[in-house]
Amino acid sequence: MSRRTKKAAPASGAARPTVTVCRGCCCGTPAKVPHLDHEAQLTDLRTQLAEVAMVRRTDCLDACERANVIVIQPSAEGRTNGGRPVWLGQVNDPGAANDIATWVKNGGPGLAEAPDILDLYTFSPSRRVRHELDD
Repeated sequence: MSRRTKKAAPASGAARPTVTVCRGCCCGTPAKVPHLDHEAQLTDLRTQLAEVAMVRRTDCLDACERANVIVIQPSAEGRTNGGRPVWLGQVNDPGAANDIATWVKNGGPGLAEAPDILDLYTFSPSRRVRHELDD
């Protein structure tokens, strides 16, 4: 990722970043990731980002081998500045939601540099999977 200057998060009503949280067949299940409170992770993201981003739950992002998967899509301004969706896998640490929320509050992709710790989670899904999320 390139270094970007920190800008204010989008104003309420502006096109905001979208945080998509997978909660399908593997992600969000105690059978796959037993040590994490999955509902608390989703609730934390929704609470922390209520004013700055849309947080949505989806059934399956088809990257089950990387459960739990979260995708951060840039705001309109972030996309204009070169931001692209960032896929995060194995987001199974309780503190990861805070790192994600802090980044999105600062603007997210295209507007703010992601915390270095998120590099541990970043991956590139297949083209087919990326295309399905955009639809």
